[in-house]
Formats: sequence, structure tokens, C-alpha cells
Amino acid sequence: MANPVNPLDPDTYDPPLAGVRILDLSRGPMTAVGRLLADLGAAVTQVHLHGVTEKPAEPLGIGVDADSVAIAINRHGIPTVVLDPAAPGDQRRWVQLLAGADILIENTAPGSLAEKTLAAHNIHAEHPSLVILSISDFGRDTSYRGWQATTPVLHALTSELSRSGIPGREPLVPPAAQLPYHAAAAQAAVMTVSVYLDRLRTGEGNLIDFSILDGAMQTLDPPYGTAGTASAGVALSAQRRDWKAEQLRYPIIACKDGHVRICLLAKRQWHSMFKWMGRPEQFADPSFDRLRVRLSSPELMAAVGRFCAGQTRAELEIAGQRHGVPTAAVLTLAETLGTEQVESRGFFHEVELAPGIPAPVPAGVVEIDGHRAVAPPRSERARRIDVAPILAARGRRNEGLPLEGVRVLDLGVIVVGSDTGRLFGDLGADVIKIENSAFPDGLRGNLTAMSQTYGAGHRNKRSIGIDLRTPRGRALAHKLAALSDVVLTNFKPGVAETLGMDFQSLRELNPGIVVVDSSAFGPTGPWAKRMGYGPLVRAAAGFTDLWVYPDEPESFCDTVTVYPDHVAARIGVLGALGLLLRRERTGTGGSVSVAQSEVMLSHLAGEIAADVMVRRGHEPSVQPAHDAPWGLFPAAGEDRWLAVTVRDDADWCALCAVIDRPDLGADVRLRTRTGRDAHRGRIDEAVRAWSSQRPAAEAMDLLQAAGVPAGAVLRAVEVAEWDYYVQRRAFREELHPYADEPFTMENVQIHSDRIADPPLLQAPLLGEQTREIAAELLDMDEAGIDELIAAGVFEVPQRAQPAGR
Repeated sequence: MANPVNPLDPDTYDPPLAGVRILDLSRGPMTAVGRLLADLGAAVTQVHLHGVTEKPAEPLGIGVDADSVAIAINRHGIPTVVLDPAAPGDQRRWVQLLAGADILIENTAPGSLAEKTLAAHNIHAEHPSLVILSISDFGRDTSYRGWQATTPVLHALTSELSRSGIPGREPLVPPAAQLPYHAAAAQAAVMTVSVYLDRLRTGEGNLIDFSILDGAMQTLDPPYGTAGTASAGVALSAQRRDWKAEQLRYPIIACKDGHVRICLLAKRQWHSMFKWMGRPEQFADPSFDRLRVRLSSPELMAAVGRFCAGQTRAELEIAGQRHGVPTAAVLTLAETLGTEQVESRGFFHEVELAPGIPAPVPAGVVEIDGHRAVAPPRSERARRIDVAPILAARGRRNEGLPLEGVRVLDLGVIVVGSDTGRLFGDLGADVIKIENSAFPDGLRGNLTAMSQTYGAGHRNKRSIGIDLRTPRGRALAHKLAALSDVVLTNFKPGVAETLGMDFQSLRELNPGIVVVDSSAFGPTGPWAKRMGYGPLVRAAAGFTDLWVYPDEPESFCDTVTVYPDHVAARIGVLGALGLLLRRERTGTGGSVSVAQSEVMLSHLAGEIAADVMVRRGHEPSVQPAHDAPWGLFPAAGEDRWLAVTVRDDADWCALCAVIDRPDLGADVRLRTRTGRDAHRGRIDEAVRAWSSQRPAAEAMDLLQAAGVPAGAVLRAVEVAEWDYYVQRRAFREELHPYADEPFTMENVQIHSDRIADPPLLQAPLLGEQTREIAAELLDMDEAGIDELIAAGVFEVPQRAQPAGR
């Protein structure tokens, strides 16, 4: 093993995935997977294989548009190899490339000649140590394998659209044209690197059947995952769009020069707001201490509105932060990019996306050891490794899970915290959640019962109750850290340092430790210590301002979603897995910092760069942004909708046949994308007349059978019952002993022959495994454990009654 290096020394910074060799045959928006891995240091090579992939287009060759710019960003700095397997020399080189690669990424269309020509299963058989990520819209193992997706279709079938928009109107597609693909790419990258890490222990590769729809559903805003305050307490079966009620949950208040968003989630935050407003007698009743009362009080929100009306956004932000009231200005994207926070963080840097065409692009979506994780110059500075000496020496349970033998200390809270640890647990790691009833996880709600959202976010974890405010508690936590591989935190900046659970402190105890820190705006910059819930981050990052109906700038519709928490969790896990891989080479750990606001901005990178390029004088694309039709159309039934999207002439002809409109198909004015765009209103009316007479699912089936991407807008309660998800084994039911009814939980994370479903360990009560962990890992006897419980250092569950009693 190489001599350990100091990961904080910039001269010895070692990108986590340096030495990992990846062949990338993917095309389109899922090239985002390769970008994520390249930025972490992997040597990614784009391969054009004749008969399998389309020849790479010249970047930005036909004008500037957000989608093509996004692809150019994904491919920046990645070399291309062009091969024709029919030529003997190229065939030999292809075999040599496969033999030297660690990971292969491909997204041939299921059932296509390209899929048959590539023959991924044959490659897997001939190169058994290779990890193959096989990407498709709907997976390759179900009767839906031939279906096709677009951004609106993915949003519809994940249930996101059932929570976006104003009732009575078409659902509102969220901003960021490739958002579902970015979310899915983060999931795909995590699963791929976890399987590769396991390959270094076992010598066996794998073929992963990855569905973009699955990845988007699990990572964007999962209907059965951890939920934010805006939907907590509302049964999935009762969730409907209710724009007026949503405005009370994370309210957006008009002020002198725009809008601010204020979050009054905790009782202490309400008390601070009450004091800030001058203690109005109308709201002095103690009932306002209850969140449900505040969320259902239009009078309170009206009073807050009057209070804010005469003040500017900046004044309200400063005063709100000073009073301990989470407050953020609703910024435009341009305003966000001009903030001192973005500029001081150095999130964007200028690169040439094409010869002579520079643009600002993200300088890596995470920080590793304080460095931006941006693709380094290709070099062989890090040797390739074929085994994982540290993890391979550990015992395995042989349960078919890639992270068996990895131990994680989870100090994370709320959604991003819960999901980060849960992903490790689902993949086989021993995840120990440290918590205390004086500062319970905000998702718990009740310390003696179990909710769906807490059960979803904290399954496959054990809980130890430790009071980290006490010296003895911190010493015990440090002892656990010395026995662990990863520590997860998402405290407000400065708290981890105070508790001695930051990377600088922990690396003194355990040089191999990997520490993940997630925060709203990052650990540095003028906003570093801001209180930042997801809704505040969306407002400050320009996302809320974009999530509106066209030409209706105040129709903000982002309230119910918990984006970007779930995808930010994947980015944190990806960084941690990368550092575990690096530890196998260097013997030392490292730190990962994730800024949720920067995760969002990375998803808008194509739009941001395209706008800058056009303003600098580059020609915009002459093609319409979308073909026609493209959007949401009413279906039979109350508030039922259907996403219908045409991508090209073939889709258009198929659509005309399905809706029985040969007159449209024969109209010469509609035979091109430009022509259809010019007559979009007429086309939309024809689709609307057809779709409104049919159930959304029936219309979707007819269109998909003809090759037209379409998707019924599923409600959350319908997702688990839809046949596609049933065939993919996406969900399972669990009956928790401290819940009144069964929970529907996500199930399969990785579809492959070697990886098992997630374990069945149910979410714990606070301190439920305190005695078990203290005896097993802290080498304590019952008397010692009892003494620490009596002293308040340890905590065990409060008295709880099983459900139904």
C-alpha cells in the first residue's frame, strides 16, 4: 500500500476515483453519470462503437440551446475513441479496452439492433470482473422495456406532477429541463461505485439493469420516502394539489422589492417570529405553539404579510436570521448567480465547451478535502488497484450486499440526513444513528411511535442514545468513530466542531475516517451559517422563482416537494464511497462537503451556460425548444392528466395515427418541428379532445404502444400499485410494531444477479439498541450501561406501547 498522505495538503490532493478506468457508450442526458465520476477523478473515455452508438455530434454545432450545452458540459475534457468492430484492428482494440476497464456504461435502447450488437450479457460473461451499468428508460427486465421517456413523462410517472401546480389547471413541470435525469444519474453513480467497491473485495463484477424512471422516482421526490413538513401528517391516499393550503406551509410573503420565504417549523422559531412582530395579542394564545395550528391559520399569514410589506428582502433576511427565524429572499436565477456567496465559493469556472466558445460551468458539485471535485488532467498519478486490502480483510455476512463490513455513524437529521444513512444501510453497511431526546430528529415527531416518513428514512439502522453535550457522551461517540469507516453530519455550521465530530477532530482518532458534511450553502462564504431548510435553499438558489406558470411570476408551486434533499444525499454518499475507494490506495480517509444550493445549480448548468453564451453573442439554436405536442393534457376523470411528448417526425406520425387524425398527419405545414411549433395551439386542441375522453392509463398505453412517450400523472398512492413498479419489485409492505398500519417502503435499489434486496431491519425507536451497541462495540457490562443511563449520558426508549394496544 502507498504511504499515507495528508489529504488536506493541496500538493498531495488525490482525487477519490483516480486510477478507475471507465468506458462510456452512453448518449443524451444520462451522460451526467460519466460527468459525476470524471469529476471525482475517474479516467472516463467516451466510446463511439459503430453499429451501437451514434457518432458524437460536434459540440454546439447548430447553435446554442440548453440541452446541447448540458451534454457538452457532461463531455467536457473527456476523450473520444471511435471504433468499428467490423475492422479486425478495431475489434482487437475494443477487446483490449474492455480488458483494461473497470466500469462500462451503456444506454442502448432495449430491443434495438444496437442492444443486440453490443451484447452486454456476452461482455459480462467474457469479462467477469467488469462492472457494467446498463441504462434504459424503463429497465430491461419487464414488459415495459420498450417504453420511452421524456422529462414530462418521468415527472408524471414518479408522481411529482400530482403535487405540482394549481388545482384545476394542468400540473406544472418543474424547472431544469433535464432534472429527472440528473436525479437518476446521482442514483446510478452511487449504485455503480458501490458495486465496484465490492468487486475489489470479491473479484466479481456485475451487470446493473438501471431504469431512469426508478432512479428519478427514488431520488427526485419519492412518494414513499422521507417527506418534508409540507406533507407530513397527510396520508398518501389523501394527497392532492391544494395550492392555497400549500402557501401556508412554507409561505412566500410579498415585500417592498419582491418576495421572501419564511419557515416557522419549530416552536422556538414561532416564538422568535412572535417577538419580532412585536408580540401581537391576536396570536398570543399558546395554541399557536402547535405547527398544525400555524399552518391552518390564514389570519396569521395575513398578519405576517402586513408586517413584511414595508421592508425589503435584504432587510427581512438580515432581521430574520438575527431573530432566529429562517428567512430567505426569493431570488431570480440571475440574482443568485450574482450573490457574494456563489462568487466566493468559486462554484463556476470558465471552460471551452467548443473551440473558441467558453462558458461558465460547475467546478465540481462537491468538495473533497476542501478541494472542488472537478475532473483533473488525465494522468496515471494514481495506480489502478485490483483488490481492496482494507475491506477485503473484513468478514462478510454473504448476504449479497455490496457494503457489508462497512460501519457508518449517522448524526444526520431531517430528509437529507436520513436518506444518506439509509442508503448505506440498504446497501449492507452497519449504520448506527446517534441521537438524543433533548434534540430529536425533526422527522420523528413522536418518540414512542413510528411514522411512515421516519420509518422510510431510518430503516436498516440501529439507534444509540448519547448526549453529545456531555464530556462522557462525546468520549463514547469518539470511541465509536474510532471503530467506524464513515461519519455523516448535516448540522448547522460550527456544531460538529463544538461536539468534536468534525473531520479535523475525528481524523486524529481514526486516520482512515471519512466524514460527510451536508449543509444548505456550503461550509464557507457569507451564507455558511444561514439556517437553510430545503424551501429556503430553493428560494435563494433561484429555483422557486422558476417554478411558476409561464407569464405568471407569482404562481410559486414548489412548496410540497422536498427537492433537493434526496439527490443531495446521493451526492454525499457518492463522495464517501469515492473516499473509501481512495483509502484502499492510501490508507487515509477524507472529507466530503455538499452544499444543497450547489446541487440545484448543477442541475441548471445547461440553462445557465446557454444564457451566458447567447448574451455573449453566440447564435441561439433556430430549433424550437420542444416539438409539438409537448406538455400536460386532461384525461377523463376529476383532476386527471396525461403527459404527451413528441420528439421527432416519427413520433408525430405515430401520434396522428393513435388519435385518429390523418388530416393532421397529411398537413404539409406540420411535417417539421418548426411547422408544428408554429401551429402548437391547433395540435394541442386535437390532443386535448382525444385525451379528455379516455382514462389517463388507457391513453398512455395506446401512445406508448405506438412509440410515443406518454405518461399518466400518477398520484402518490397509485405508484406502488402500478404494474411497472410491481414488476420491478420497487416497493414492499412492512408492519412496524409501533405503527398502526403497514408502511409501504421502497424495495430494490440495484437490479442485478448478485445484489440482494435491502435488509428488513426496521427503523428504531430512539436509543432502541443502546444496550446492544454499548456491549458489542464499547465493551461495557450491564452495570456500566445502567450507570450511564442513570446519569443521562445514555438513553433508552421511552415507554412505548405496540401498535393497536
